[in-house]
Amino acid sequence: MKYLIMGALALSGLLVYQPSFSQTKWVTPPAFRSVKNPIAGNAASITSAKAIYTSTCAPCHGKKGRGDGPAAIALNPKPADYTAASIQAETDGSLFWKMTTGRGAMQSYKATLTDQQRWGLVNYIRTFRK
Repeated sequence: MKYLIMGALALSGLLVYQPSFSQTKWVTPPAFRSVKNPIAGNAASITSAKAIYTSTCAPCHGKKGRGDGPAAIALNPKPADYTAASIQAETDGSLFWKMTTGRGAMQSYKATLTDQQRWGLVNYIRTFRK
């Protein structure tokens, strides 16, 4: 019965590839790495995304994106530091996929934020470059 339910979920598209929680690095599937951001990183997009970031992301990732928000203390693994070169080197498609699917304490935002909002957040994350 368990396999029948899992098969039905997989066919309906409800199961999403997620790396093992035992991995130390969160790896984006290759097909998502090359997805381009359809939202221009202009002032309007960034202003909208900043409001979403402040209410949705900053509690964990911090106001300045360093992974040091007030909720980060209790999280393991710790939230990503968006100012880190390794995060800034990730593709837009990778960042979008991670906020869409979630993992562990990083919840999936697929049902709560639109594609446009998540792409806008990718643009806002880019403003944390050192």
